Order: sequence, then C-alpha cells, then structure tokens
Amino acid sequence: MIKQHLFNGYSVAKETLDLYLEMQNLNRAAIKYVAGIIKVGMNLADMKALCENYLLEHGADSFWYWDVGAFVFAGDETAVSVSGKDYKVTNRIIQENDIITIDLSPQKNNIWGDYARTLVFENGILCDKTDKIRNNEWRSGLQMEEYLHKTLIDVATPDMTFEELYYLMNDVIVKKGFLNLDFLGNLGHSIVKNKNDRIYTEKGNHQRLSDVKMFTFEPHISLPDSKYGYKREDIYYFDNGKLIQL
Repeated sequence: MIKQHLFNGYSVAKETLDLYLEMQNLNRAAIKYVAGIIKVGMNLADMKALCENYLLEHGADSFWYWDVGAFVFAGDETAVSVSGKDYKVTNRIIQENDIITIDLSPQKNNIWGDYARTLVFENGILCDKTDKIRNNEWRSGLQMEEYLHKTLIDVATPDMTFEELYYLMNDVIVKKGFLNLDFLGNLGHSIVKNKNDRIYTEKGNHQRLSDVKMFTFEPHISLPDSKYGYKREDIYYFDNGKLIQL
C-alpha cells in the first residue's frame, strides 16, 4: 500500500511528495555548485548554462517556465522584473563587488522546482553569510528577504486568502522602507502542472492558501531610489495547519 500524506487537504502519494522535495533539493544543490565555481570575470550567459546543465545532469528532464531553467541577473539588472517569455540573458561580466540573482525552474515528470537566491561578491569573494556582507544596502536587502520569509511562516494560516496575504506582506515591505518590484505586483503563485493554470498572491484572488497543494513566496524588493533588487524564493505547504518550507 502506498503511503499517503495530507497536503493542504489533498491526499498525495509519498513518492509525489518526495519528487517535489527532490526538485527543491536539486535547486539548492545547483546554487551551491554554481556558488563554488563562479568568479570575477565570468559572464552571465556562462552562469546560466552552468546552472541549466547541472539541473539536467542531476535529475531534471526539462524546464517548466518558458523552457528557461535559470534566470540570471547581476548589478542593476537585479532590479529588473520581466516575464520569462521576454527574458534574454546578457553577457554582463561579474565584477569584484557585485550582486547576482539566480532563479531556477526545473521539472521532472511535470513536477516543478522553483527557487531563487541573491548572492553577493565583495572584493572578488562570494559572501557565504548575510551578516558578513559589508555593503550596508546589500546586507539590508538580504536581511529583509530573510525577515519576510520568517514573517510569512508566522502569519500565514490555511484560511487566509491569497489577497489577504498580498496586502499583509506588501504592508510589511512598505513599512520596512522597501518596494515590491514584481512586474505584476504579486508575491508568488501556486505550484501546478501547467504554468497557465497558476493563481497568484495578488489583489482580487479570494481563494484560500489551503485551496492549493503548494505555493511559492518570492518577494522581489528594492530600497527606494536604489539600482539593486533582491529576491528569495521557496515553496511552501500546510501540514496540519502549520506552514512548512519544502
């Protein structure tokens, strides 16, 4: 008998749950791999290829978001919010002091992974801990991302609607002195099998968080008048009423 897990009220086979986790762990491994080999002077097109090759060689069979496995931005590009269908990687070169955002979207058997992190280079060295970043603005941006994800876990409930979460988290962003950069103004989406079936953490979405199996939280933020943006994305689901990061 196949073991089942209760997943936001859905009964999901253990191997299906494991596959979602496999995709997220693959994303974590890809970021760790790329973080270990990127260096000053590398261009973003090469970084994109490294990420996508790693994903395909270690378990993904394709990419669910417009066939792009890795969206890579650096410097002032990190403040740009663009749809996947319009994305074009640049040949921008990584500088000694630089900020880089990587957003990954692998899939296997039509089950998605979705994961993003912003990385910081200082004096040619990749910073491995947020509190060690010397650039005050960059450190503040990454600390705010961590704070937003912690706040999400503290405040989200199964009966909360996506619209309620949208207003609540955007209020936190503004009160902390930041801006939401997303080109649609949303903060995430449901995890489904077809990208066109996603619903979003946005104004007007009255469905409950627990009406979907899983959803992403991916605030793309910046300080006012700054040329830099920050992003951190994870997948979440409810387990017995408690929000869990996949």
